[in-house]
Amino acid sequence: MKFSTENKNIEYKAIQKIHEGDKGFKELARECVAFANAQGGQIYIGIENKTLTVGPNQVITTQEQNDAVSRIRSLCFSVAITSSDILSDESGSQYFIITVFPSTKTIASTSDGKLFVRIVDKCEPVRTEDIQRLAEEKGAYQWEINSTKYLWRDGTVPSNMRRFADEIRKSPRVKEHIKQLDDIEIAENYHLIDGEKLTNLGVLWIGTPKQRAGICYPLTVQYIVYNALEEKVRKEEWHDLTLNPKELLLDIEQKAVELTYCYEFPNGLFRKQIRHYNPKLLRELLVNAFAHKSFTISNDILIQAYPDRLEISNPGGLPLGISKDNILHTKHRRNPNMIEIMNALELMEGEGSGYDLIYELNAKEAKLPPEIDSSYNEFKVVQRAEIIDVDLLPLLDYVMQNYQLSQKSFIAFGIIARERKILSTQLTKQLQLTGDDRLRSYVDKILESCLILKNGTKKSTQFQVNPQLISNAKANIKTSLKTIEPHVLKALVKEDLRKHSGSKISEISSRIPDVGVQEIRKLVYSMVDVELRTEGARTNRRYFLKDGIK
Repeated sequence: MKFSTENKNIEYKAIQKIHEGDKGFKELARECVAFANAQGGQIYIGIENKTLTVGPNQVITTQEQNDAVSRIRSLCFSVAITSSDILSDESGSQYFIITVFPSTKTIASTSDGKLFVRIVDKCEPVRTEDIQRLAEEKGAYQWEINSTKYLWRDGTVPSNMRRFADEIRKSPRVKEHIKQLDDIEIAENYHLIDGEKLTNLGVLWIGTPKQRAGICYPLTVQYIVYNALEEKVRKEEWHDLTLNPKELLLDIEQKAVELTYCYEFPNGLFRKQIRHYNPKLLRELLVNAFAHKSFTISNDILIQAYPDRLEISNPGGLPLGISKDNILHTKHRRNPNMIEIMNALELMEGEGSGYDLIYELNAKEAKLPPEIDSSYNEFKVVQRAEIIDVDLLPLLDYVMQNYQLSQKSFIAFGIIARERKILSTQLTKQLQLTGDDRLRSYVDKILESCLILKNGTKKSTQFQVNPQLISNAKANIKTSLKTIEPHVLKALVKEDLRKHSGSKISEISSRIPDVGVQEIRKLVYSMVDVELRTEGARTNRRYFLKDGIK
């Protein structure tokens, strides 16, 4: 029995960890604290980390299990854990699972006061500068709902509240029982007021410019345009605090004209236009910057438009436990009440990160997904404008028009089409997945629909677009060595060995560009003793055509 690889929610520990005394239990306590400060997870006790299998002939008594769980609990603060029954693999070797629940309102720590958090598949210490950030994300400190000194009955706030409530009532995403509330009750429901006072969130949405100037730190934006030499040519600023988040978003979209530029392509009698940045994608990137900004760090949201790319930076790095390698599937809610309002007012696709939509839109337009960089003080996303392969567009259009694919399926299809041919391991990595089971949910539908072909087994499994689909779509996609049929590739290898008899695999590969050495090696190995003979040890093995082989 073999388990899937470690990820943000799963850790494996050999049975020796509960036999090492203090050292082993302290390590397990750190892992539990890390999970509790992230999204929770499971620790499999009795699984060998390197082999991902249960230790041979392994027996665990109920007393050992109970003692281990009790010991771990004594070494953690604010950590809730439970343990499974003792489980067995098919050989009878035993293991058990400790489930760690996420801490919701407090920061988890070890008994000696140390803080850890789960980052991808590692237990990482929390730096001093991250403690406040962790507190924010746990709800121990929540900037949005903190009351200000400002009374909501003063000045123009009541009329602003009325306009906000009217917008909520008009939204198809808002439930009917909320629409029936009066203006004050709606403001309370969305945490804009606390008693007689405005919250920080309330100041942003229904406060006055003077009130917004009095909070730490308001929503401010810079938009800068650069030419091909990366010289600044235009700048817009939103520092006057006259607009609420929705008004600010719409004003940016209106004034950032450079982000509306289009590519034009011939399309029969007409011309097809594709924007440098899909409007839905642009909206999602901007909303993400608003919704996930850290309001405890001083800085503007910075939008930089270059001829070939768009860069959006906002104060505050990714929430702890989130990285560029898991952002596609991990929801993060730094400002959950801001997100709730944005969603209610139809300003964002959903309540998650929005990156699934961003990946889908890029896949449909033959563009690369965004590049992500995060530090403690800043989160930056870079979206390229380039259509990386214009010849793919007719194929993608054909699939959109003739097949009803889920978001997952289209993302996977877009990557496979872009790469021409891709190993399952590489596809899994690009989709930020952790195992074959999750990959199947992305590719099963497009395999069943014969949109792609599958070759090989296990780690050598490859996917490519079905040539028949390319033909049906009348797409002008040129055949390359990367997409070549296996029998044609075999013919090329044989021809190469006729000219260069006694070559190593690396030498054959160097003369057949665009085909990975791994694929060449797999093919050559299958030809040995049938069409090829070898000479030399494995590291210096050379290959020859057998006599009589044409």
